[in-house]
Amino acid sequence: MPQGLPRKVKLAFVAQALIASVVLCLVMLAVGLAVRQTVVTWAAHREAEQFWSRHAAAGNAALLSGRTFHTYFAPAASGSDALPPTTRDLPEGLNQLSLGSFAYIEDRPSGRFVATIDTELIDVVIIWTVLCALLFALVISYAMAWLTYRTTKRMVVPVSWLADVVAHWDPRAPDTSVIREGRLPPDSGSEVRQLTAALTDLGDRVTDFVQRERDFTRDASHELRTPLTVIRVATDLMLADPDASERQVRSLARVQRAGRDMEAVIDAFLILAREAEVEPLSEEFDVREIVGHEVARVQPLLSGRPIELDVIDQGAPRLFAPPHVLAVMVGNLLGNAVRFTDAGRIELVLMPDRIVVRDTGIGMSRETLIKAFDPFYRADPAREEGRGMGLSIVRRLGERFGWPVSLDSQPGKGTVATIRFA
Repeated sequence: MPQGLPRKVKLAFVAQALIASVVLCLVMLAVGLAVRQTVVTWAAHREAEQFWSRHAAAGNAALLSGRTFHTYFAPAASGSDALPPTTRDLPEGLNQLSLGSFAYIEDRPSGRFVATIDTELIDVVIIWTVLCALLFALVISYAMAWLTYRTTKRMVVPVSWLADVVAHWDPRAPDTSVIREGRLPPDSGSEVRQLTAALTDLGDRVTDFVQRERDFTRDASHELRTPLTVIRVATDLMLADPDASERQVRSLARVQRAGRDMEAVIDAFLILAREAEVEPLSEEFDVREIVGHEVARVQPLLSGRPIELDVIDQGAPRLFAPPHVLAVMVGNLLGNAVRFTDAGRIELVLMPDRIVVRDTGIGMSRETLIKAFDPFYRADPAREEGRGMGLSIVRRLGERFGWPVSLDSQPGKGTVATIRFA
């Protein structure tokens, strides 16, 4: 992992070493300047004390003139002509003349003593001392940082290894054998072993859960369709009986409608139960044909009711997708329109980028519209038909396959449902 934990730890130690180096250099520089100031002050003060002692004893003490020190004395009666021009107006104490020279001035009743100090030799000594100390400190710091990094890396590598292994797991079938006790890195600590044990247990449980889900989906697909097929065939035979009464025909038609609705619900549930990576079989199809098939399925529900059902083709597209998914979505929206429209008109408008289902039914209030996509929510519980799952299924299928669904409705004026093809 290019941005894994070992790399981050390494960068942290490098940054720490760089910051420590800069701070150490600044501290050494400050210490060197302080030592330089202290040495110069001490040496100048010491030379002044010796001069005044000799002056008090002999009355005319010799002045020092060398590579580092030059001393001057101006008696009080003769003025300051004997002093260097740059020091005549300076106050008592240590004064810096330039980057490498100082002037120490001390006034007494007998006159003014001036000592000029050239710090070149002192600076060389201090610089070499500071550089040697700095180099030693940096070497020790880098060595300690490297040893600490190596120790930390040995502790971090097992965690990084474990993260990399888990990142390459197949979510549907995690291979927990690669992180079992005998295959861990040698420096794995107790925390890594505890985490590995927890992940192993979790992976085993996920594998069992996925297998149970697959078994259920397979079994449900077979076991639920079989009795519905029997019901549909039996009702077809009974409806074909010329001796069946009108009441029986209405009841059988109702049973067939309920069976078709149940098949649609089962299909939707089985599609949603599949994992996201396992899509239903896709093929190229004409949206007009899917809509026409769903319109034909609801035509028996309109028999004897004052409702007009029209399909308006404004450029129905051809799609490459699972056709059965679109059939379930259109069937649910169309079924809701038929169920909640007592009289008036239902239109299916086919456009290149959408399908619009528009009705003149009872409509929905703003509060009802907010909850319309909630599972098992029914705006009118008094109506016999409807399970409150249709819109929830449509929305979930739309989110799954990139076909967002929207609703617009007003009480007493009808509802407009739109499926957009992304």
